[in-house]
Amino acid sequence: MSTATPFFKWGYVTSQWGQISSDLLQHIALTLLAVAIGTVLSIPLAMLAWRYRAVRTPIFGIASALYIIPSLALFAILGPITGYVASYPTAEIALVGYTLLILIWNTVAGLNAVPAEAREAATAMGYSRNAALLRVDLPLALPYIFAGLRVATATVIGLVTVTALIGLGGLGQQITYGFTIGFNTPIIVGLVFSVALAAVFDLLIVGVQRLAVPWTRSSRRARVV
Repeated sequence: MSTATPFFKWGYVTSQWGQISSDLLQHIALTLLAVAIGTVLSIPLAMLAWRYRAVRTPIFGIASALYIIPSLALFAILGPITGYVASYPTAEIALVGYTLLILIWNTVAGLNAVPAEAREAATAMGYSRNAALLRVDLPLALPYIFAGLRVATATVIGLVTVTALIGLGGLGQQITYGFTIGFNTPIIVGLVFSVALAAVFDLLIVGVQRLAVPWTRSSRRARVV
């Protein structure tokens, strides 16, 4: 008489911890690189889109197109360009593409939300338009930028698992392996660690925001009082 396979086997975690930790580190590396590159590209593009209306539509159009292309189709399109579908450049270009719309949109929204009084004060202090943008508008837009960064990071963490289909994937390798052999434990491991990773990154970004934008804490305390 055969016994039913348990839903979760802790022995798999202990015996395969080396592979699980390796997948976790790859997931972190893919996420950090994609979000970092996306941020570096998005903020200047958002500043251009906000300052020059003529380029706003093309920038948002390209970012939107990259965001809505299915990941598998994007891998196939990028493969001939990067030289090989199953490669880090293919994965990272695709992941960065999915961050652009979120980060550009939030940055532009943040710049639009800067109070007119702040810009008038910057003009009265003798700031040029570019100096005011960098020293007044952009810092005041940081809460919106951090909000976009939180969404983009969570999005990338989820999408990294899809790159398992081209031989990478981090924790997605665990999920793919589990589905392939019909074994629940690797699937649960991949899902739990992915969710935990998203939560940790979100808390870290919130912590950095509290340090970088201290005046938001003061304004919240003032509203509570």
